[in-house]
Amino acid sequence: MILITGDTHAEIERFKDKRINQLKKGDTLIICGDFGFVWDGSESEQKLLKKLGKKKYNILFVEGTHDNLSLLRELPLEEWNGGMVRRVFGNLMKLERGNIYTIEGKTFFAFGGGESLDMDVRSEGVTWWNEELPTEEEITQARERLQNRQNKVDYIITHECTEQIQHFLNATSEHTNTLTKFLNEVAETVTFRRWYFGCYHRDKQISSMYHALFQSCQIIED
Repeated sequence: MILITGDTHAEIERFKDKRINQLKKGDTLIICGDFGFVWDGSESEQKLLKKLGKKKYNILFVEGTHDNLSLLRELPLEEWNGGMVRRVFGNLMKLERGNIYTIEGKTFFAFGGGESLDMDVRSEGVTWWNEELPTEEEITQARERLQNRQNKVDYIITHECTEQIQHFLNATSEHTNTLTKFLNEVAETVTFRRWYFGCYHRDKQISSMYHALFQSCQIIED
């Protein structure tokens, strides 16, 4: 079973959800950004990460704007299910931007990141990072991986969403950043079944293809 949910923001109570508790060995939980449990590197945080990594199912996440990108960048890269991941501990892994993974015979394109619009009240390198937005190299590599699969995947996992969906949610920012521009491009050029994102803390099916997730969980059944 593959289960997808929205931002967890280091709330361990989320893992007591009855739907998540149904997951068995070999199943997968995917979190659409703002995982939040990799933040200060403290001893208590490390204990919690080990506890999560010891779950019988895989926990995968893309980064949002409430994840410590400096700490995540220090984790070793390894190949997993066709793409590169950073293994936090055990079965807990971060999906790398622009990689495509095959899970239970289905393909997932992952592209984390976002933009902290409140960066003026945060501290650079402590509570927000320039790396929240993708580099041209990351975008180019993502394009190449998609092209190698004829621009076709089953599912897309992001934290942010396209400009069109932002308009629909009345969540358009004052400017279009490099990430939004790339996601717009993906929407126009890639064939996919469904796109899941977590940035806006809403549980809303926008169409048959676009799903905003927060506390709800979606089972991949097809």
